[in-house]
Amino acid sequence: MNQQIDWKKKLTPEQYRVLREKDTEPAFSGKYHDTKDKGVFRCAGCGEQLFSSDTKFDSGTGWPSFYDAMSSEKIELRPDTSHGMQRTEVICKKCGGHLGHLFDDGPGPTGKRYCINSCALDMEIEK
Repeated sequence: MNQQIDWKKKLTPEQYRVLREKDTEPAFSGKYHDTKDKGVFRCAGCGEQLFSSDTKFDSGTGWPSFYDAMSSEKIELRPDTSHGMQRTEVICKKCGGHLGHLFDDGPGPTGKRYCINSCALDMEIEK
């Protein structure tokens, strides 16, 4: 119970719904879906470095999309059969926060699309 209270104090209500309750922000509503800034995207829950702007691409889906994570050691992939679909959930390994989903329709070189909620991320802009 204390863990849940701590998360509610640390996160905004939208971040809490996404990171802790596995919700999804509305398409095209997040602050990073269209950003072209260079830098590193960190987990908004714990600050872990997860994605680089070098792998970000415009998927047209309304969420920040990346063709690769910075390290497979920093994320966890889990089967997700909620909402009558078969998807792969992307979790921050450090804090267990729900980030988004992984799809097999991305560009090269991986062919992957990490479709991540903006509110689950904080960007550290490169100077």
